[in-house]
Amino acid sequence: MFNNPIANQNIMSSFSELKEDFEIELNNILTYWEENTIDHKYGGFLGKINHENVVFDNAPKGVVLNARILWSFSSAYLHSKNDTYLKIAERAFKYIVQYFWDQEFGGVYWTVDFKGEPLDTKKQIYALAFVIYGLTEYYQASGDKEAISFALKCYHDIENHSFDKENGGYLEALTRNWMEIDDLRLSNKDVNEKKTMNTHLHILEAYTNLYRVWPDKELKKVISSLLNVFIEHIIDPKTNHLILFLDENWTAKSKTVSYGHDIEASWLLLEAAEVIQDEKLIERFKLVAVQMADAASKGIASNGALIYECEPAADHIIGEKHWWVQAEAMVGFFNAWQLTGEQKYYNHFTGLWSFVDKYIIDHERGEWVWGINEDYSIMDHEDKVGLWKCPYHNSRACLEILHRLDTV
Repeated sequence: MFNNPIANQNIMSSFSELKEDFEIELNNILTYWEENTIDHKYGGFLGKINHENVVFDNAPKGVVLNARILWSFSSAYLHSKNDTYLKIAERAFKYIVQYFWDQEFGGVYWTVDFKGEPLDTKKQIYALAFVIYGLTEYYQASGDKEAISFALKCYHDIENHSFDKENGGYLEALTRNWMEIDDLRLSNKDVNEKKTMNTHLHILEAYTNLYRVWPDKELKKVISSLLNVFIEHIIDPKTNHLILFLDENWTAKSKTVSYGHDIEASWLLLEAAEVIQDEKLIERFKLVAVQMADAASKGIASNGALIYECEPAADHIIGEKHWWVQAEAMVGFFNAWQLTGEQKYYNHFTGLWSFVDKYIIDHERGEWVWGINEDYSIMDHEDKVGLWKCPYHNSRACLEILHRLDTV
């Protein structure tokens, strides 16, 4: 099944041009954030900029956005050794520690106001995961031991308060002082259930990065257990799509298909197995990666983009093409091509990149638009910078593709 893709000389000849394209785009993304998002008045980074680059000075600031900025600029520094990137990462690190860290109960606030005062203080486990992800990348870039210290505090907070000792896996959210909470949702569109695919995926992503700098035996067991949770409970064995929402007993509570999460998980799950160097899990998740890529490919539109979601029961397709879905799809299908050598996956990758360049990159105002509607109109009511709109998906796609182009 797993062939050597280097045999395709036509593909190999295009690598030089692709490397140049992705280096340029990575620089463009980071330049936008450097020039437009630093909050020179109140510190840290601005909480909201709209599609037309209008700044909302009094907008709340989200910990997920700040953690993703921290990861993006730390990772970019590791790639380029550009000192400016490290300084911006340091700015994000200091702001998270000073304003988002809950000095009384531990963990991080979901949001603070524009001045840095606590706003939404609930403990969303998804947020702690992204803080670990950012802190561990920053530690690799800077060597700052305070960063790994805070990452470990977050890790222990998750394990002590969120881990479900009876059924396994992790509970979605808790109050500021780690008690049960009625509303567990990340956003209004989510189903209010105790366990979600999304939080488990990003805990895994965070723990994988933590293991790179802290190869603890117990952490390895936790990562292995998380991978098995995906096999046993989260990946639907009949469809190879992810089950998005579940109750505490792992009963499925959603039938929505998220093509973007399918393809994102396809490569992140394999990466986790590779980082902990578990050969059995590596072989298992190579197969899973290809199966999930095939499942996700059902969402590829005629223009090469990956659609957002579908509701199979209602035979309803949500045909929007969101920026993050295209970014993750490029990596996921490139990964599937690396594993199999099958041309169709590489064609998916190049089709996505062509679509991104034509419709998603904002060549006039900078960065990427939130997305494109089915009629090709821009989703211009959505943020360019905001609680969810960040440099993480697109900068990571550039960095991942550049790394993979160097290693195939």
